[in-house]
Amino acid sequence: EVQLVASGGDLVQPGGSLRLSCAASGFTFSDSWMGWVRQAPGKGLKWVSTISSDGGTKWYANSVRGRFTISRDNTKNTMALQMNSLKTEDTAMYYCAKGRSIEEYVDSRGQGTQVNVSL
Repeated sequence: EVQLVASGGDLVQPGGSLRLSCAASGFTFSDSWMGWVRQAPGKGLKWVSTISSDGGTKWYANSVRGRFTISRDNTKNTMALQMNSLKTEDTAMYYCAKGRSIEEYVDSRGQGTQVNVSL
């Protein structure tokens, strides 16, 4: 059974930083592209970032490029999202997911972690 558990969400002020983590199990993590998606209150699911199975390819949504960094550790079956220069519009539930497209992420996302950016 695929299990994906995100953690690290918190309340942070605008301009601050957070590091989200994702623990994966139940599949061959090192063979899998992975990604982060988020859902703001009352809004649909939005793609944030994707990383290839070996970590060599990284994609970012325009809204987070230059502020967020995705990474993974295939020896520990974990993935991370370093979020800097946070903005109020980054407030959302963040999910880690398996695959390389939003269609795959809708179905594969696991337990989310809440990020609130506010004064």
